[in-house]
Amino acid sequence: MSWARARGTALLAGLVVGVGAAVGGCSGTGAVAQGTGAVAQGAGGEDPADLLHRAGDRLVAAGASRARTELEMASGGTRVTIRGEGVYDYVSRRGRLRVLLPEDPSGRDTRRPITELLAPGALFMKNRGAGVPEDKWVRVDTTTLPDGNLVTGGATDPLAAAEVLRGAWGVTYVGRDRVGGEPVRHFRGTADLARAARAALAEHREPLAAAAEGFASEQVPFDAYVDDEGLVRKIRHRFSYTNGAAGGTVAVASTTLLFDFGAPVTVRLPEAGDIYAGRIAEESTRED
Repeated sequence: MSWARARGTALLAGLVVGVGAAVGGCSGTGAVAQGTGAVAQGAGGEDPADLLHRAGDRLVAAGASRARTELEMASGGTRVTIRGEGVYDYVSRRGRLRVLLPEDPSGRDTRRPITELLAPGALFMKNRGAGVPEDKWVRVDTTTLPDGNLVTGGATDPLAAAEVLRGAWGVTYVGRDRVGGEPVRHFRGTADLARAARAALAEHREPLAAAAEGFASEQVPFDAYVDDEGLVRKIRHRFSYTNGAAGGTVAVASTTLLFDFGAPVTVRLPEAGDIYAGRIAEESTRED
């Protein structure tokens, strides 16, 4: 494993917390979960797979939105959940999230929220801990991460979540539903990361190609909820990756909720002098 990949894996383990030697849960096998068995047409008779393939383009056309994220990891018999909330500008490809880490199992050492800034090729984190001064940012080159930054930051980049759907196949229609009070159509299928990488917007091609090689499976089961204007309101992906230390497969479920489209978003990236250049201590992930 290269230094960059090893560092990315260590960062994921330290941020997500609780990846023990015994890992439970299922991995992404590429099997398509069936809904009602009916394939529903999109707006204007559009094929549902084609509708999902253009989900990223529809978000860019919408401009910006607010977002909520949730990342669940199965570790042994324990499920760890990390939540985030913030805004995303689909035109500049920049976002800001406030990520809440789970408390220590004993109830002690409550961890401060991490502020994350998302940008093409980079992830900036403040309050990262592990010896980083409180007024400094940690910058991660996301092009070096084996998961394409789909889970490393404890959240999935909202636009990247939609870009994964460019690899959607075997899509079935589950039925009508509501997300945040809005009527939506619920689709279910599998996304091929390699296929998504080839069709993605330029800045997402390399990260998605890395994810296709870095995850335990390049086949990603998903549920997507799309409103009548073709905008994705909610996406749930089920990733799996190999825990190098223990040799097991970790199941990760990532949920991205998008709302308040058109909201004004301004994301300013840190100046060079505000970025921490020292060594980041690795946090222990062993369960006693």
